[in-house]
Amino acid sequence: MAIEPQHYLRVGATLGEGPLWYDDALWFVDIKEQAIYRHRPGAALEQWSAPDQVGWVQPAADGTMIAGLKSGLHTFDPGTGGFTPLAAVEAERPGNRLNDSTVDPLGRLWFGSMDDAEAAPSGAIYRADGRGIVRAIDGICITNGPALSPDARTLYHCDTLSGTIWRCDTEEDGTITNTQAFVSLDVRTQGFPDGPIVDADGFLWVGFFGGWCVRRYAADGRQVDEVRFPVANVTKIVIGGNDGRTAFVTTARKGLDAAERARQPMAGDVFTFAAGVGGQPATRVSALNPKLIG
Repeated sequence: MAIEPQHYLRVGATLGEGPLWYDDALWFVDIKEQAIYRHRPGAALEQWSAPDQVGWVQPAADGTMIAGLKSGLHTFDPGTGGFTPLAAVEAERPGNRLNDSTVDPLGRLWFGSMDDAEAAPSGAIYRADGRGIVRAIDGICITNGPALSPDARTLYHCDTLSGTIWRCDTEEDGTITNTQAFVSLDVRTQGFPDGPIVDADGFLWVGFFGGWCVRRYAADGRQVDEVRFPVANVTKIVIGGNDGRTAFVTTARKGLDAAERARQPMAGDVFTFAAGVGGQPATRVSALNPKLIG
């Protein structure tokens, strides 16, 4: 039986992204409108304004959040709505912005950057921990992910414009090795691979911008499922909820002309469906040294 997603939140986001289930709430952002959202089931949708384009938020060990802004890493305090700069990260790449992230079981923060004009291969993937911030992968225009397996020994990331999902091994110290193409797609017919996550069983879920769907892949690269949506630009999912098995999905209006927006009135909203599998619980970012070391 095909999975039927349900409409969950009316947002109308220009570029909804970064869904996170943490502290019994759904967090997500609207990158282009510089907004952070939190929704607790049964409560009103909360919103904060960021000082710049914001790609994601992740929980920190001290109870605040880490936010990935165009200008770099910041702490974000939901209690006050305040932002404090931590690290510029890419001061030498002013056309870039931060785009996607995850936290591994050791509390290391992994995040990507991209060319905001979506043209130059200036994006990279970084690992940040108590030792500093390391550029682990470089030379991609639009990075999405990374996403990590439950044992954190396999890392996936999307080269969105080329339609390639990459699979890498990660050593205990976080070093990336053995990078291989995991899935190669025709973006003209299948859409652009956007945000990836890995579920508790080790399967990869990827939202497809312009593809009207989320696809699920086994560890050998086989597509094993597809969930179709009534909107074209599906950006990313997270699996959480009170049962730990509910998917929440962000979408976007970006790139849709007036006719398409009329045809897709729920574009930019949040959807939900029963994933049938558990997600990986959110991990707090441990001590973070803002020093750039590679």
